[in-house]
Amino acid sequence: MSTTPKLPELFGSMVFNEETMKDRLSTASYSSWKKCITDGTSLDLATANEIAEAMKQWAVEKGATHFTHWFQPMTGITAEKHEGFISPVGGGKVMMEFSGKELVRGESDASSFPSGGLRATFEARGYTAWDPTSFAFIKEGTLCIPTIFCSYGGEALDKKTPLLRSMDEVSRQAVRILRLFGDTETKRVTPQVGPEQEYFLIDKAMYAKRMDLRMTGRTLFGAKPPRGQELDDHYYGAIKPRVAAYMKDLDETLWALGVLSKTKHNEAAPSQHEMAPIYTDANDACDKNQLTMEMMKKVADRHDLVCLLHEKPFAGVNGSGKHDNWSLGTDTGKNLFRPGSTPRQNAQFLLFLAAFIKGVDEYQDFLRATVAFAGNDHRLGALEAPPAVVSIFLGTELGAVVDSIIHGTEFKETGKRTLQIGVDVLPAISQDNTDRNRTSPMAFTGNKFEFRMLGSSQSISGPNIALNTIMAEELEQFADQLEKSENFQEDLQALIKKTFTEHQRIIFNGNGYDEAWIAEAERRGLCNFTCTVDALPMYTARKNIDLFVKHGIYTEGEINARAEIHIENYTTVLSIEAKTMVDMIRHEILPAVSAYSGVLCSRAAEKKSLGISCGFETSAAAQISELADQLSDICAKLERDIAATPAEATPAMVYSHDVLTPDMQEARRIADQLETLTAKDYWPFPVYSDLLFSV
Repeated sequence: MSTTPKLPELFGSMVFNEETMKDRLSTASYSSWKKCITDGTSLDLATANEIAEAMKQWAVEKGATHFTHWFQPMTGITAEKHEGFISPVGGGKVMMEFSGKELVRGESDASSFPSGGLRATFEARGYTAWDPTSFAFIKEGTLCIPTIFCSYGGEALDKKTPLLRSMDEVSRQAVRILRLFGDTETKRVTPQVGPEQEYFLIDKAMYAKRMDLRMTGRTLFGAKPPRGQELDDHYYGAIKPRVAAYMKDLDETLWALGVLSKTKHNEAAPSQHEMAPIYTDANDACDKNQLTMEMMKKVADRHDLVCLLHEKPFAGVNGSGKHDNWSLGTDTGKNLFRPGSTPRQNAQFLLFLAAFIKGVDEYQDFLRATVAFAGNDHRLGALEAPPAVVSIFLGTELGAVVDSIIHGTEFKETGKRTLQIGVDVLPAISQDNTDRNRTSPMAFTGNKFEFRMLGSSQSISGPNIALNTIMAEELEQFADQLEKSENFQEDLQALIKKTFTEHQRIIFNGNGYDEAWIAEAERRGLCNFTCTVDALPMYTARKNIDLFVKHGIYTEGEINARAEIHIENYTTVLSIEAKTMVDMIRHEILPAVSAYSGVLCSRAAEKKSLGISCGFETSAAAQISELADQLSDICAKLERDIAATPAEATPAMVYSHDVLTPDMQEARRIADQLETLTAKDYWPFPVYSDLLFSV
């Protein structure tokens, strides 16, 4: 009989959540913490000490022996330094101790994390500070306390700090808009996020035999297998027992950690799967997605599997993305992107919609930059992910509403009466008013926008910081204008019409895979940054720097630093891939094909001496030898080109794209031909057909 606790008991059992705090804290301390959350007030030391003591006692009861400040540096993953609860009391004895000071603040070496020039190597000091809006949790015997991470000088060195800033700013501007519509109850508006997470599972033993997977997270070589995803039989298919066992273990692990893991299914490619959580606030969603990616890998290891989060681990089949579902919700329980059932609600919805459309149009370049990195270059624009051109899909009905407002024409609801478009008599807009568009980078799906360009391995913080800040800017502009209005209804209607008219170019409801759309997008003046090298410079475009500095999300130094980190990361990833290729060619592929060619030559000579036809052996050996020579030559060129990589960050990025990438593509082309000519027993590592169908 199963010993697994019932789900309500299991969920959040390893989280020091609000219910636990209410049970273990005094009324005064609990109220102080609540006030800190709702009003942004600071905690006094006495309250912090009480929370720390309660947190320690709870954690020790759960078997924890250490605590760590759990933060998100600009590596894209999380970091932690573990400290024991023990404190000496004399006589060779210890006691378990944890103070409010240790809870609220920690110190870490900041010099070894990416800083983009914000910190010099000799300037090591960095600080972590408790984020009381994100619950502590126990992971593998350690109490993990979510924190921000900043330098000695106060610069943000992490992804959480600017996210929290952006959430505060979009809330402030959204509340201003709500007041104009007579909403006097809402005190805070919070970005709501639900990140769908795609991933691959492969057998651990096979993974161990592939140096490219171990070093880079993707296969650098691999001929197309006889069967991939052509039969469309994997997508939503019955889940195999080994995978089902993994998914069950993953769900239970995540549920205990308070992750709202809701949906699981097979994805399009063999060995590809998806997990989707229930929506939560952006800060919690970002924390939980980082935790999810970590647990996906650790749970896989328990099942002798490896979870691959790279965007394109296998050429020739679909890669993995992470759809970021984004909306705005009030503390009174309203979704501001849910079309209302009354004219006033619709007018408010259309104003928020107009702000979103305007923001995406004006800052499409920056949104594209937030999803630009080496791994994502392999999937954006392919027939599995949105194109590199940013556009918004509204669907037939909502698109018709927008068109009618732009042109001042009547809108005819399907099967219903005809209404003249005016803010006071807007038609009711149903929530499920549109089909889904899988080719759209930014699709409206009834009550939220689905940003589909994110890569599966990336932190969702960057894109959500951008969405929050862009929305804050547009709402601020609208509020500044409407707060001065002497005729709110007329000015509101004019503003909505003007905004839709001026920014309609970003709306596209058609097939994003159609080549004609790329030409049409160019005619409209939309950006088309097809690769990371083109997109990353947009981080430091003057208008983008001004946006984030104006709203206090980044200082100019902080945003320049992030651009520098992304540029250096691109070059580093390509350099590692190129060096791994050289190593595999020199030490695995060339020796293997040489050995097989030698066997063919020996057999050919033996057959020839017996007067037996040896056409196959002779032809195959000749082809292999010729290709091996070509592979050796391109490998030597790749080595020379790696050595010639410029020292400066931006030239190195461009050089890596323009020189190293073509070298690697040519090396792969030749090696994959050799794979098809070489007997499987001689090929030095598992091939695609084994990897993709190993589980």
